[in-house]
Amino acid sequence: MLAELQHVSKHYNQPVLKDISLIIHRGDSIAIVGPSGSGKSTLLNILGTLDRPTSGRVIINGEPVGSLDDDRRAGIRNHFIGFVFQLHYLLPQLTLFENVLLPLLPEKNRSVVQAAERRAVQLIERVGLRERSHHLPGQLSVGECQRAAVVRALVNKPGLLLADEPTGSLDEEHAAALGNMLAGLNFEEKMGLVVVTHSMELARRMKVIYRLHQGRLLKMEEA
Repeated sequence: MLAELQHVSKHYNQPVLKDISLIIHRGDSIAIVGPSGSGKSTLLNILGTLDRPTSGRVIINGEPVGSLDDDRRAGIRNHFIGFVFQLHYLLPQLTLFENVLLPLLPEKNRSVVQAAERRAVQLIERVGLRERSHHLPGQLSVGECQRAAVVRALVNKPGLLLADEPTGSLDEEHAAALGNMLAGLNFEEKMGLVVVTHSMELARRMKVIYRLHQGRLLKMEEA
């Protein structure tokens, strides 16, 4: 088991998430759909330890994270969880390759860094960006930047990849290509993949689809 939510709820001024339980195993691919404001990103942030639930437990790689301090939670995120967002957030002053290697900055073990650098080269080639490795983000298309962001999320070989509207800023062609890439990497890397999306085309590439409705997570056939 890679991750588990146990009866997770989240309240701000009103309930956003209500009694959500979810288990993610290696190789799973899960889509979560729902309208804007339904709490999809909040759920993903809790699963990624960026936010804390009001109640319930979050277990990542066998470890309950609720009582961990911020440094330990950050360590889990850096070594076990990869994030892809709607905007690529590449640093404009760094090349594509340098951006991809940013998650390695806290790593002190040189052999680990070298292995990750070799992996970065392989992944960049895998997503068709080898000839663009030394270009700055301003010299790349939006689709190329988003593919680079996926490589950055994978460079530390995370067990769990979380993607928040990863195709939201892409046109139909590039969105389809990114969906194919995520599904292919999920199969090849045997990682867990959770995608929050408005796009049913992307959602259908995942093995299981949930709908977030009135704070509750429902399988589509139950919705």
